[in-house]
Amino acid sequence: MKGYMGKLLRVDLSKRSVMVEPLPEHYARDYLGGSGLGVRLAYDEIPPETDPMSPQNKLIFMTGPVTATSLGTAGRYQVIFKSPLTGILCDSSSGGHWGAALRMAGYDGLIIEGAATSPVYLYINEKKCEIRDASQHWGKDTFSVQDDIRQEIGVPKARLAVIGTSGERGVLFAAIMNDDARAAARGGDGTVMGSKKLKAIAIHGNLQVDLADPEGFKKVALDINKENATSADIEDLRMYGTTDVLDSRWAISDIPVKNWAIGSSEEICTPIGGRKVYELMPKKHQACHRCTIGCARWTKIDAGPYMMDAPGPEYESTAALGSMCLVTNLEAVCFANHLCNSYGLDTISTGSTIAFAMECYGKGYLSAKDTDGIALLWGNEEAVIQMIHKIGAHEGVGKLLALGTRRLAEKLGGSCIDFAVQVKGLELPMHDARAGFSWAPNYATATRGGCHLHGMTDLYEDSEDPIPEWGFTGTYERLSNEGKAEMTRFAQNWAHILDSLVICYFATVVLEPSDFCNLINTATGRDLKPLDLLQIGDRINALHRAYNYRCGIRRKDDTLPKRAMTPLKEGGAAGKIPDLDGLLEQYYRLRSWDAEGRPSREILQELGLEDVAQDLYPA
Repeated sequence: MKGYMGKLLRVDLSKRSVMVEPLPEHYARDYLGGSGLGVRLAYDEIPPETDPMSPQNKLIFMTGPVTATSLGTAGRYQVIFKSPLTGILCDSSSGGHWGAALRMAGYDGLIIEGAATSPVYLYINEKKCEIRDASQHWGKDTFSVQDDIRQEIGVPKARLAVIGTSGERGVLFAAIMNDDARAAARGGDGTVMGSKKLKAIAIHGNLQVDLADPEGFKKVALDINKENATSADIEDLRMYGTTDVLDSRWAISDIPVKNWAIGSSEEICTPIGGRKVYELMPKKHQACHRCTIGCARWTKIDAGPYMMDAPGPEYESTAALGSMCLVTNLEAVCFANHLCNSYGLDTISTGSTIAFAMECYGKGYLSAKDTDGIALLWGNEEAVIQMIHKIGAHEGVGKLLALGTRRLAEKLGGSCIDFAVQVKGLELPMHDARAGFSWAPNYATATRGGCHLHGMTDLYEDSEDPIPEWGFTGTYERLSNEGKAEMTRFAQNWAHILDSLVICYFATVVLEPSDFCNLINTATGRDLKPLDLLQIGDRINALHRAYNYRCGIRRKDDTLPKRAMTPLKEGGAAGKIPDLDGLLEQYYRLRSWDAEGRPSREILQELGLEDVAQDLYPA
């Protein structure tokens, strides 16, 4: 199979067995790779009634047909699993170099099933996969364990995906970390890995991907790399990193502040924004596999309580741990992010849950007794740091916060659920649907719960002819409902294609579907057209939705919490909210879902999902 290594590696930790399987060619054709193919495998192998913390749950690590090639940012990987945080099928993504290492070791994907009786780690190279004892590594942070295992196996250039103590101890939003603080963070894949007693996966290899048209692919890839290195459209991203969002979007109230209660302002956002980072911190950039953007930043603090020399925070982390909690001390936010990375915590869920707990504390739902005597007051940066330690260690009040906002709200009762800002149990990312109405139907229907990376619709707000090759033309004002259901479908399908290739979102800002076709066709020898990719996106979306429908997801779950739909009193989006019900009606029609959110038999059959149609419409 051109463009693929042609092999999957299956590891059963219960049986301590390793097996190499052929990559199903028809699945590669219909789903490309990455999340699309991983969701297909999960649909086949993880029954919807599976307990996410049981050995029957699986971790499916997948790469795509462009992984480990000359294309920039093509070192990513996807993890597909049933989420302990949401109870539905989740796919999580990470950058860095680990995904490229998996392919260079000879595999398109890795399936982990069963559970070990004591801590283990995997060592995978071009010749074999070993299950090794990890008892001496259990309890280590995510940075030190990588160094220690590299030394133990004697391969300094090995790439590792690991968990910290949060994953070992059952925090529901623990992440899988790799390389320098890259994270497959959302949904609790680190929690599933911990339940399997799997501490780390070390990989090393030097194999090459067999491309159908090596010279043709190289030309397409290098043109894209050059565009990403020079395009004015992403110049600020190259210079300031993702935290530039705090500087560029506070005026429209896109930045959530004080647990989404007030509109964003300059005095809250810019002290922790990208330009302040650029001014005060080292200019050292970090780049993922062959990336020419290098959006990540290094943080070095030489003195004081927040001394550190480590990767710095991205935008989502900065807003979640900063503006959401009213913390405007940049050093404190950077250190809080570093602690999350060390413990292996999803920074979005961590910051959101702490902000939610601060509001609960202020309203009397949590007392000082509940919080181990820590004053959970707005702006209390020390309290944020202490909460991260408590969550990461899963002790004291940390056991409560480790549940995430939805389950904590349900436990506390009262009106707490109204200001627990999540969808289907997944805390919302740091973009406000009141500042860009397309976020509303996207968050409500995103396949893994409240998510921006499964449809980054704000890229298309106020943009002329967003994706003309898919027939998506016109201009759509951000505070208007017009066209936002269509925008959601197109943006979600775009994300499905990216996550199946697998490519970073930032590397595609200047691309069109035809660029993806050129990459796929020169890599695999296929002859895909832009509209073929649109249909593949529809197929992946329908399959993932069908799985979640079988988990019990219905129309009532496709909604936003009360706080997120309460008009702001100030800022650039004051007094505005989207018409979520109307947008969902339009979206359901576009996706051919029935009134309860079930994909129709006809659309499933049209997309080649006859077996799924039989599951959803039994005789």
